[in-house]
Amino acid sequence: MEKGNKRIIRGWTFYDWANSVYNLVISSAIFPLFFAGVTTLAYKTRVGKSLTDSVRPEEVTSMFFGMEISSSVLYSYVLSASFLVVAILSPLLSGIADYSGKKKMFLRTFCYIGALSCFGLFFFDADHMELSMIPFFLASVGFWGSLVFYNSFLPEIAEAKDQDKISAKGYILGYVGSMVCLILCLYWKMGLDQDVRYCFIFVGVWWIGFSHVTYAVLPNNVYNRKKEKGIIWKGFTELKIVYTEFKETVRLKRYLASFFFFNTGVQTVMLMATLYASRIIFKIPDDLRATLSVEEIATEEGKATTGLIVSILLIQILGAVGAFLISRLSGKLGNLRTLILVVTFWIPLCIFAYSIGEGEHIKFYLLASGVGVVMGGVQSLARSTYSKFLPETKDHASYFSFYDVSEKIGIVLGTFFFGFMELLMDDIRASILSVVVFFVIGLILLFRVPKEETGHFATKGI
Repeated sequence: MEKGNKRIIRGWTFYDWANSVYNLVISSAIFPLFFAGVTTLAYKTRVGKSLTDSVRPEEVTSMFFGMEISSSVLYSYVLSASFLVVAILSPLLSGIADYSGKKKMFLRTFCYIGALSCFGLFFFDADHMELSMIPFFLASVGFWGSLVFYNSFLPEIAEAKDQDKISAKGYILGYVGSMVCLILCLYWKMGLDQDVRYCFIFVGVWWIGFSHVTYAVLPNNVYNRKKEKGIIWKGFTELKIVYTEFKETVRLKRYLASFFFFNTGVQTVMLMATLYASRIIFKIPDDLRATLSVEEIATEEGKATTGLIVSILLIQILGAVGAFLISRLSGKLGNLRTLILVVTFWIPLCIFAYSIGEGEHIKFYLLASGVGVVMGGVQSLARSTYSKFLPETKDHASYFSFYDVSEKIGIVLGTFFFGFMELLMDDIRASILSVVVFFVIGLILLFRVPKEETGHFATKGI
């Protein structure tokens, strides 16, 4: 296949436009707020409280298979379970995809699983959490599972010198597309005063619809793999071969170790930012809440929701800008030096987040601006750097499965560590400060990554 084909590259980047709506609308913005609202309402009904009674978020529980469990804990547990499933499945499926040449089929399958599960969120019922959490779980599996196959196309469609720019272009399209979708959903909910559940269907339609731009141009079976029997076992064998090769690299192994830690910090901040902001920055103080009427509490909660949405949109806008600027910077300084600068910048951001108190909205918007700039840049550059560091191979999906597994295990570790620190210190602010540890370790390991491959593959000019 011809590398550098502009039509194929445009189609590949458009999958970021298609799937990023899940990450913003379902993971970060609308569904978490919807989830908090419906579980709170169900909790009040179950315990006999009036619908106008005020309850703190940490009080809300749900019934799950006969057990009473914190709704926020259940949310995080189901999300963590989805990451573990993807971490287990992606290496084996990537080996099968490489051996059979059916990467696009796996990409499409996980996309459909995720998008159709977004449709299922329309029927979410807080009184039947056992069934309601299934589409939430599968939507996450579909989104994260598709990425290993999507990312693995990058070294096949682009020369190494262009991969930073192309990776950044994908993230830019993702930030812009998801922001457009979110604005449309907010207009539907707030401007037209319609049921927010229809936004979940809209996300699924957007995801499936625009993904076909990608499917129309991405090639099938780039290396003309032949169909043979015993594909599952041979896919597993393919993965073992790739793993043996991977162990013989030095630069790639050290980079992946560093990526595991600094990306754990990035993903933890991204996933827990809304919870942190709602519990600290936009929280209505208990002493003030006690003096307000039901209508005044509702007004204050509406202002808090608006503040959260504004900060999320700000992060999206600056995320696109950051991806562009940092890809340009990497062209001048090189990938490793640029990553070192960006990861370093995350450390004072976490410390600054710890220093922000209740109601300090301006400081929080400054924090969101800083996070937006480095978030887009570090994600796009991390992906393209890994792609550049790969040895000459036809097994790109298998190699990217290691990248994918380290990301998912890191998310599970990061979110668990975040919750554990809150439990240990009885202060969620301590959790955000503790994330600094991941960035410090990742930064130290980045300094150990050689500029050139020095392992077995160095003899092959890699």
